[in-house]
Amino acid sequence: MKRISLFILLALILLGASFGACAKDLSLTALTLTTNPDGSQEYSVNLQILIFMTALSFIPAAVIMMTSFTRIVVVLAILRQAFGLQQTPSNQVIIGLTLFMTLFIMTPVYNQIDKSAIQPYISEQLTSSEAIEIGIVPLRAFMLEQTRIKDLDTLAGMAGIEAVDKPTDLPMTVIIPAFIISELKTAFQIGFILFIPFLIIDLVVASILMAMGMMMLSPMIVSLPFKLMLFVLVDGWNLVIGTIATSYGMGS
Repeated sequence: MKRISLFILLALILLGASFGACAKDLSLTALTLTTNPDGSQEYSVNLQILIFMTALSFIPAAVIMMTSFTRIVVVLAILRQAFGLQQTPSNQVIIGLTLFMTLFIMTPVYNQIDKSAIQPYISEQLTSSEAIEIGIVPLRAFMLEQTRIKDLDTLAGMAGIEAVDKPTDLPMTVIIPAFIISELKTAFQIGFILFIPFLIIDLVVASILMAMGMMMLSPMIVSLPFKLMLFVLVDGWNLVIGTIATSYGMGS
């Protein structure tokens, strides 16, 4: 039962901000919002189930877009393109490595959510709405730490928000897309740095083949072994994974 409650709470934390606002507008008899004596509000069980079942379809998008998943998978995809390989490593390997790296990077954030929201909720010290409100705080702090101010300003301006005292006052509907844009930009910057050595090898091999008059031979076929050898000699996977983790402040 605790595992089911834990899973439900995690789903609600990821999407509670948006679904909470929508739920307040429901006027069905079975879907009620109760105000507790201390002023807090609690959704009915039927409404919680409705929110949870609706959230299930959005959980994959939330996991991808509100964590480090986007940056890692884009960097690995660019790295594969730099090798000139289409299927190696396979998509399954890239996605699997990305998932475990995301788990590694997001563990400190999860631990904060678990300590401040999940465990108090399981022990019935917090209501579901209070747990969602508290649990969103570490996730929002993680996203804001990786988000550029320019992207926040752009999205806030498009949303009609002129000024706030601090970034944490911005709604999640502004923070999430700004975070995604910043993640894509950072991933492309890392990918550009990774691409340069392989591009140089391609240029050198193409020049040598041209000078030898072997224009019918594809430079990609000749340069691929040298790319693989260079990547292995410099312990490339260690460097790439280490660079990605370091970009999130891991190990610093």
